[in-house]
Formats: sequence, structure tokens, C-alpha cells
Amino acid sequence: MANLKAIRQRIKSVQSTQKITRAMRLVAAAKVRRAQMRVLAARPFTQAVVRVLREVVAEISPIDVQGLELLSRRDVKKVGLIVLSSDRGLCGSYNTSVFREVVARISQLQAEGKEVGLILVGLKAVSFFKSIKVEKLKVYTLLPAIPTVEEAKMIATYAGDLYTEKKVDAIEVIGTDFISMLRSEVVTTKYLPIDMPQAEVKTSLQPIRLFEPSIVDVMERELLPKYIQNVIYQGLLEASAAELAARMAAMTNASNNARDLIAGLTLVYNKARQAAITQELLEIVGGAEALKG
Repeated sequence: MANLKAIRQRIKSVQSTQKITRAMRLVAAAKVRRAQMRVLAARPFTQAVVRVLREVVAEISPIDVQGLELLSRRDVKKVGLIVLSSDRGLCGSYNTSVFREVVARISQLQAEGKEVGLILVGLKAVSFFKSIKVEKLKVYTLLPAIPTVEEAKMIATYAGDLYTEKKVDAIEVIGTDFISMLRSEVVTTKYLPIDMPQAEVKTSLQPIRLFEPSIVDVMERELLPKYIQNVIYQGLLEASAAELAARMAAMTNASNNARDLIAGLTLVYNKARQAAITQELLEIVGGAEALKG
């Protein structure tokens, strides 16, 4: 009977876990739809910023942009990596895939004789890289669940200052792009120095734009800061949606596994119960036969 009691307790424990995973799956499913809408709504703005940069490139000469620090290039001796992870777990291999890519990139840069510094976003990244001997330049944790422009501006400003102050010679962003509910992809984006988009070919119907006080000032004060902020903001949105999709898939798998485990334990319990009942009947029959003899 002690065995039966242990099996019953195990079934109840798995059922309790299944209730939690089901609830988390429903919450993630509700949130991921809104996150997907935010991602899709932000992408046109990113495309618009790139389009304006193309139009500006068509109007400006390479000599005019030499004074812009965010566009200046130098020999790369130290690279900063912005790692986008999550604050919470229970999202399958979402964080593991990002960390695997970061470790591979660190090894590649170190093999080339370059130093590496990390800007970590998310508690999971902080925990993972705590024991790895790589310089941590900055840590951002417990950010809002829904990414905002303010936090993107905070990260972008710090990264821009690192580059303009020549503390690093290049910065890359490693995060996850949301493709669909069932698929996401880890991507490495060259962040700084900014690669100017290729200029579009002018057409006779292209509108004339006036930049005040000058194209260079507009780029330095408006276009370039907005571009680097939007790259981070878009990355945070993509990562948030991918995290929720991964959590929904992980909780779905966990719920299904719990269901299968409960079915298996129930079968074992029924077999053990039948065996115990049969053993009791045999003992009763044996005792009755002994009394007759």
C-alpha cells in the first residue's frame, strides 16, 4: 500500500505542475500575439529610417561625413557585444541558442587577437557569463516586459558613448529575430560603426528635400541617433516576441509531457492496485482453506 500511496502522490504532483504549465502557456499565447503586432508595427519605421538615410547618402559627399564619429572607422582592437537575453527562464532553448552564438563569436574574435567586452541585457545573460572571463562593460536587468523606446535609447546612448570615446572600436548586437510562432533565428548585427545604406539611384520623380541647417547637422543630431536607437528598439521587440513564442512552445511541450506521464503513472497505479487486491484475495482464500483443513 505504501507503493500505491507514493504513486498517488506522484500523480497529484504532476497534475499540479500541469496546471501551472497550462496557465503559463495561455499567458504566453495571449502576450505573444500582442508582441507580434508590435514587431510588425515597428518594422515599417525601421525601413523608413533606412530609406531616408539612403536619400541623404545620395545628397552628401564622403568628405562631409568624415567628422561624424558614429560613421568613422578605425583599426578594430576591441569589440563590444550587446547580448539580448531574457530576465525569466522556462522558455526552452531561447537563451541557450543566443549564448552559444555569443561564445562562438567571442572565440572567433579572440582568435583574431581582438579584445572583447560584453553589454549584457537580461538576468539570464548575467548569470551565464558570470563565470566566463570576459570584460563586462554594462549590465541591464529587470527591464520592462514590454520594450520601450526609453530603454532602447538608454542602451544606444551608452553604446554610442563607448564608441565615440574610443573605448571600443566596433559594436555588434547578438539577439533573436522573430520569424513566426514556431520559428526564430539568432542573428548578429553590425551596430557601430554604422554601415551607410547604399544610395538610391535618383529618378526624375524623386521629391526635393531641404535639410536645415545642413545635411550633416541633420544626420548628426537626428538621423544617426534615431537609427542606432531604433536598431536596439527593434532588437528588443524581436527578442521579446521570440522569447514569448519559445515560452509558449516550451509550456505546450511540458503540458503534453505531463499528460503522458500522468497516463503512464495511472496505468502503473491501476496495475499495482489490481496486484494488491489479487494478493489480498489469495490470502483470504488461503486462510479459508487452512481453516477447513
